[in-house]
Amino acid sequence: MIIPEQPTETAPAAKGSSFLSVQDLKVSFATEDGIVRAVNGLSFDLEKGRTLGIVGESGSGKSVTNLTILGLHNPRTTTVEGQILLDGQELVTASDKELAKLRGSKMSMVFQDALAALSPYYTVGRQIAEPYMKHTGASKKEARDRAIEMLTKVGIPQPQTRVDDYPHQFSGGMRQRAMIAMALVNDPELLIADEPTTALDVTVQAQILDLLKDLQQETGTSIIFITHDLGVIANIADDVLVMYAGRCVERGTMAEVLDSSQHPYGWGLLRSIPHMNADVDKPLMPIPGTPPSLLNPPSGCAFHPRCEFRDKVGGDRCVTELPRLELANGHLSACHLTPQQKQDIFAQQIQPQLG
Repeated sequence: MIIPEQPTETAPAAKGSSFLSVQDLKVSFATEDGIVRAVNGLSFDLEKGRTLGIVGESGSGKSVTNLTILGLHNPRTTTVEGQILLDGQELVTASDKELAKLRGSKMSMVFQDALAALSPYYTVGRQIAEPYMKHTGASKKEARDRAIEMLTKVGIPQPQTRVDDYPHQFSGGMRQRAMIAMALVNDPELLIADEPTTALDVTVQAQILDLLKDLQQETGTSIIFITHDLGVIANIADDVLVMYAGRCVERGTMAEVLDSSQHPYGWGLLRSIPHMNADVDKPLMPIPGTPPSLLNPPSGCAFHPRCEFRDKVGGDRCVTELPRLELANGHLSACHLTPQQKQDIFAQQIQPQLG
């Protein structure tokens, strides 16, 4: 089934010089059941040295967006439209050879499951050294020294001996550090971190986030951090983009989105975070319902079947009309509620529930 075209979001120009610019990105997959529009008209800019947090439930299009930036999609089943500029270089129309040259050097990725991403057949040191040799032409000795240097930088103890260990000999936190070392071995200007702390305990999560922040300050790398957890975003991001059903529904600085969210989906994400001062007997407030199928998404606003505030919008606009991404109370949101309604609901109903 072909999903009808819908209006794409409007986005203002970037405030500073954009190192990465994504404009009207659409990514669709051909399946036996029909066309899946995983990303549908996404636009954002990322400045040099800043961190953009992309947050949303599974299936919202977060990972697809960033795999598309890296060119890691199957051209036989995937259609990509729009524009992706990395430091002025167009990536959507770039050849496989051009993308392979950029991956691991100018842009790189830290994957969620380090144990699955690292090969069990090769030592950690060899896997860190390999992209360094490929992109710089360094000798095996030089690459090994670089691997030891990177393991030291990411806080692996006894790097001179651990460089010869295999991934299964590392703890979960150490494997994630090794993945970060591999991603940063060629000093990339763009680092994409795809939920790198999801499988880790809270203490190790904090260590990994601190490590990324320290390395960013040292190298000036731009970071895209993908997560479903606004609590994690609060600890690392400068700017936040909230995705739902392949679209951006809210975008602003971290402080704007966390302190004065302007979208019902953002309110649901905020209310589902456990709070230290909250009553321990008080249950968490999950978002009702489930994310929509991207084979047959809801008409109008994709969030309307789960939205408790749709009755405050006159008529059936939420069901029939796609809201545009527009400025509301300081940052961008895509919702038919008026700016005053958003402000009042957040102040009177949402904020008191956050503790």
